[in-house]
Amino acid sequence: MLSISLLASIASAAIAEDPAPSGESIYRQKCASCHGALGEGSKEYQKPLIGNRSPDQLTRYIERTMPEDDPGTCVGEEARAVASYVYDGFYSKAAQARNKPPRVELSRLTVRQYRNAVADLIGSFRGLASWDPKAQGLLGEYYKGTRFRGSDSVISRIDPSVRFDFGTGAPGPDNFDPQEFSIIWRGGVLAPETGEYEFVVRSENSIKLFVNETRLPLIDAWVKSGENTEFRGSIYLVAGHVYPIRLDFSKAKQGVADSKEKKAKAKPIPGSVSLEWKLPHRPEEIIPARYLLAKGTFPESFALSTPFPPDDRSVGYERGSSISREWDQASTEAALEVTDYVAAHLRELAGAGDGPDRTAKLRDFCVKFAERAFRRPLTSWQTTSYVDRQFARGGDPELAVKRVVLLVLKSPRFLYRESEAVDAYDVASRISFGLGDAPPDRGLIRAAAEGKLRSRDDIVREAQRLVDDPRTRAKVREFFLQWLRVEQVPDLSKDPTLYPGFDASVASDLRTSLDLFLDEILWGDQADFRLLFLSDSIYLNGRLAKLYGADLPPDSPFQKVSLDAKERAGLLTHPYLLSNFAYTSTSSPIHRGVFIARSLLGRSLRPPPVAVAPLAPDLPAGLTTRERVTLQTSPAACITCHGMINPLGFSLERFDAIGRFRLEEKGKPIDASGTYEPPSGEATHYNGARPLAEALAASEETQTAFVEQLFHHLIQQPIRAFGPDLSIRLRRSFADHQFNVRSLLVEIVTESAAPRPARDYDSPFPRSPFIQER
Repeated sequence: MLSISLLASIASAAIAEDPAPSGESIYRQKCASCHGALGEGSKEYQKPLIGNRSPDQLTRYIERTMPEDDPGTCVGEEARAVASYVYDGFYSKAAQARNKPPRVELSRLTVRQYRNAVADLIGSFRGLASWDPKAQGLLGEYYKGTRFRGSDSVISRIDPSVRFDFGTGAPGPDNFDPQEFSIIWRGGVLAPETGEYEFVVRSENSIKLFVNETRLPLIDAWVKSGENTEFRGSIYLVAGHVYPIRLDFSKAKQGVADSKEKKAKAKPIPGSVSLEWKLPHRPEEIIPARYLLAKGTFPESFALSTPFPPDDRSVGYERGSSISREWDQASTEAALEVTDYVAAHLRELAGAGDGPDRTAKLRDFCVKFAERAFRRPLTSWQTTSYVDRQFARGGDPELAVKRVVLLVLKSPRFLYRESEAVDAYDVASRISFGLGDAPPDRGLIRAAAEGKLRSRDDIVREAQRLVDDPRTRAKVREFFLQWLRVEQVPDLSKDPTLYPGFDASVASDLRTSLDLFLDEILWGDQADFRLLFLSDSIYLNGRLAKLYGADLPPDSPFQKVSLDAKERAGLLTHPYLLSNFAYTSTSSPIHRGVFIARSLLGRSLRPPPVAVAPLAPDLPAGLTTRERVTLQTSPAACITCHGMINPLGFSLERFDAIGRFRLEEKGKPIDASGTYEPPSGEATHYNGARPLAEALAASEETQTAFVEQLFHHLIQQPIRAFGPDLSIRLRRSFADHQFNVRSLLVEIVTESAAPRPARDYDSPFPRSPFIQER
C-alpha cells in the first residue's frame, strides 16, 4: 500500500510539473512568428487575425491548414485550445471591440451631404415645396390655339408620360383644329441619381423645355429651321430632389401670310412629341411616370456641380473621415460656386430691392443664412464675427454678403458635424442626416427650439415623418444598390451568338425591373425584408418578356409577372443581378457565391493568395460550369474560402449568364445542390435557389448582417460605438416589427440620435469639433 501511495504521489507531481500546454503557449510557439503576438500580422502575413468563424470552425481550419509550413501538426485538443485562445483574445467581434473600443468619430460632411446641404440652404429662402405623390405624370393643358390663352383651353388632364404621335389629326374633340393647337405639360421631375442628365425632346413642331429654370429654357426649338427633329440639353441634378419641369408644344399652320385659299390647300403636316432623358451611364428612355409629379409646388432648386474627390469607403461604408488637399480645394470651389449663385439671385433670395432698407434686409438674410448653415441659432459672438464685421467694413453691401457666404461655407461649423449628440439641435441633425443625408428641415428645427426632441417618442415621431421624404428614399435606394454590388452601372455585355437580343436596352430594362421590384417591397404596405428573398414575381415589359419567356405583347409596359414560380427567389434570382455576377458567355458560381457570402451573410473574405485566370468554358472539354469551377478551386490554397463560396454559387446554376432558367448544361442535368455552415449552428443543405433563399430569409445571420450594413450606411459610424449590444437589440426590434424595413430605418435613427453625455476623449477637440475661428 505504501509503494502504491508513493507511486501515485510521484505521478501527480509529474503531472503538476508538466500540464497540458495552454492555447496561448501553443499560439506563441506555432503561430506568433507569422501572425504576430496579438494576431496583428507581420511583414509576411499582413492581415490581422480577425473574422467571423465560430470556435469550432476555427478548430477545423487550424487542423487542416496550420501551421502553414507543417499543416496537420496542430490537431485535437491543441487545435481546440489555440482556437479558443485566438477567438477570445482578438479574433471575434467582441474581442475586437474589447481590445480597441470603437468610438463615434469626428466626421465632415460627405459629398452627398454637402450637395444636399447647400441645395436646402438656398431652397429655404424660396418657400416650401409640396406635391401629391399619387399624382404621377405631368399636368397637360391642351389649347385649341397657339397662344396658351385660358379661354382656348379645351382639355386638362394628367399624362403619365409625354409620348404622342398625333399624325395629321388632333389630340381631342372636334373643336380642335388638327393643324393648329398647342399643349403645356408642367409639374416636377424627381432625380433618382446624382449626376449629369441629358434631356431629349423629339418633335417636328415647335417646343421649349424648362428644367429647374422658369425663365431660361434648357432646350429652345420654338423657332426652327432645317429638318432637325431631335433636341438635347444637359443639366446637373442631385438625387432625391424634385425640380420644376415644363414642356411647351405648338403645332401651327405654315405660311401665316398666305391667303386663305393657299392655307386651305397647304399639305397637312404631322404632329408628334416625346420627352426622354438619359440618366448617368444609362441609355435614353421616355421619362417614366414614377419620376414625374403632376400636382404641387415646385420651386427652383440649386444643384451644385463642383466635382469632389470620392469619400472614404475603406471600412465598408461611406464616411467623411479624410481631409485631403483635393477635398479642401473642392470645398473652396464649391463655396465660390454657391456665392456666385447667391449673388446672381440675391434680389429673389433676400427680398431686397433698391429701397433704403436694402442693407438691413441683406444683413438679415446673412444672419438667417448662417443660422441655417450651422443648423442652430447663432450666438452673439457668431453674429458679430460672421455678419456684423463684414458689413462694418463698408462699401457695397452685396460684397459683404459674398464675404459672409464664403466665411460660413468654409467654417467648420458648417463642414463638420458634432461627434456626440449633446443638445436638441444635434439630435435634429442626427435624425435628418441619418435618414436623408440632409440638414434639418423647418419642422425639425422648430421641434428642437420648442423642446420637442427630448424623449424617445419625440425622436420616433420626427423620424417617421421623414421616412417617406424623397431624400430618404434616394439614400435607401443607394444603400440597396451598394448592398447588391451594382451601385455603379455595370457592363452587362454578353456573347451575341449565345444570347441574341441581349443588348444595352435590355440591360437598362433589367435595371428598371430591379428598381421597380425594390420600390414595391420597400415602400409597399408591408416593407417586409423577407419578401426580398421570397417573392416569386418579377417586373417585365414587352422587350424583356420576349427574352425571358413571358406571355406579354411586344409593346407592353412594365408589369409584375410570375416567372418560373417554383424556382425564382426574389433578388437572389433577379436577371439583372445574375447577369452582373456572370461572364459574357457562362454563369459564374464564384462571383455569385462571393456576393451571397459578403453582402447577404456579411462574411469577410480574404483576397485569393494568388491570381488565377479562370479556365475557358470549353477547357477541359465537356465539363459543366460546376465541374470546371470545382476542378479549378480544388487546391488547398483555394478550398479554404471556396469551400463556402462555391456551394452558395452552385445553388444558382439553374440560371444562365443572363438569368434565364435552365435544367441542363452541355447535355447534363444541372446540379444545384449545396451546403452552408453558419458560424454557429447546424449546416444547411439545399438544392436550388428557392431553398437557399428561404434559409437566408429566416437566418439570424442574414438579418443581423443586413441590420449592421444598413446602420453603417445611414449613420456612417461603427455600430459598436453606440453600445456593444446595439446590433442584437436592433435585430430583435426588426423581428418584433415583422421585419419591416421602414420601421428599422426609424429604429436605427432613433438609437443613434438619442442624446448621450459628451465624452471629451471621443474627439480631438474639447467637446466640439469646431476649431478656433478667431
